[in-house]
Amino acid sequence: MSLQNIKSSLNKIAKSLDTAQNSREYLIKNTRDVVISCSQSIIAAHKGDLKEAKKKLEKAQRLLLVNRKKADSNLKRYLLTPEQELVEASSFIAILENKPIPSIGTLKVSNESYILGLLDLIGELKRHVFDNIRIGKSKEASKIFELMENLYLYLYPFAMYDKLVKEARKKLDVNRRLIEDARSAVTEEVRRANLIDSINKFKRNL
Repeated sequence: MSLQNIKSSLNKIAKSLDTAQNSREYLIKNTRDVVISCSQSIIAAHKGDLKEAKKKLEKAQRLLLVNRKKADSNLKRYLLTPEQELVEASSFIAILENKPIPSIGTLKVSNESYILGLLDLIGELKRHVFDNIRIGKSKEASKIFELMENLYLYLYPFAMYDKLVKEARKKLDVNRRLIEDARSAVTEEVRRANLIDSINKFKRNL
């Protein structure tokens, strides 16, 4: 009786697992840099610095490309969060530039990442609505709210795939509250703007 076959098999498995473990550790560390770059991109976009926002986004795209080469089929799950952040940042910048939201084919991300990234985008759009209200741009706030609401309606049917797209239903529930908050704020701001406009017209006619 010999253990030779077992020993050689275990050595082969050990080498494979060692490679996988090194790749996993690499992905955990380096995908964090993708997430940070995407967050910095969104922050810059909110501040109106689209040049810096695009610069950080391009950095995130380069880092993610390197990470994808390290992720085989067993490690794809480690790309979910960075891809999700990339979708969110790319889409937000596109909206600010009045361009179409990038397709899944353009971004080259997984189905789950694309859906979750768009769900997170709704939160950024709410912030953008309030930013516009704060500076008195009620028409722009209404326009962004309409986009925000339509995006939610497009994404709502994916609640039925919650077992496949984890957290989809939870994010949709959160987004429903965000939309109601934004709706109330926009409605109040539009009424206020209309009232001021009416008062100004009345004064001009005196």
